[in-house]
Amino acid sequence: MKKEIIIASKNPGKIKEYQNALKDYKIISIIDLGIDLDIEEDALTFAENAKLKAKALYDIYHRPVIADDSGLVVNALRNELGVKSKRFSKSETDEDNNALLLEKLKSVKDRTAYFKSSICLYLSPQDIRIYEGKTLGKIIGEKRGRNGFGYDSLFLVDGLNKTYAELNLEEKHLVSHRGKAIEKLKKDLLDENTDF
Repeated sequence: MKKEIIIASKNPGKIKEYQNALKDYKIISIIDLGIDLDIEEDALTFAENAKLKAKALYDIYHRPVIADDSGLVVNALRNELGVKSKRFSKSETDEDNNALLLEKLKSVKDRTAYFKSSICLYLSPQDIRIYEGKTLGKIIGEKRGRNGFGYDSLFLVDGLNKTYAELNLEEKHLVSHRGKAIEKLKKDLLDENTDF
């Protein structure tokens, strides 16, 4: 029987990425649990936000929890995205976030950016682990690709000439910020000293 880990997410794209990467575990989302838990992500770093979400779920279920916080950092728009990436536009929808990003970068030459992800594995109040990943790229002028979510169709990965949205799940996992952090998490989960 597979060990169960709860993931603190309602995002179907993100849940699918975790399920695909951690096939040896049963990944249970808060959708599966039937709860509508809305945790305010008001910390200043991705790692602290991930920890807030993981702790909130652990306090309810007392079972291992994975939570992540990820975001886009655009060098020309310092402090406008980052931990606030999802809340960039008033509506907070992917469509409006992307439109606002393109509008703000309309006459900007430096479009360099990176995605960062921090994953928190909350095994107990005494055993809290953080894993991080980062991917460099730039923001292009129009959407490309049909996969992914969020800013994926505008983020051109350095060295690939493809956006996240032009990659399938396996390809994206190899180069993405979340994929890099998940690989660190996976290595730790396979360690004989990690037991739950």
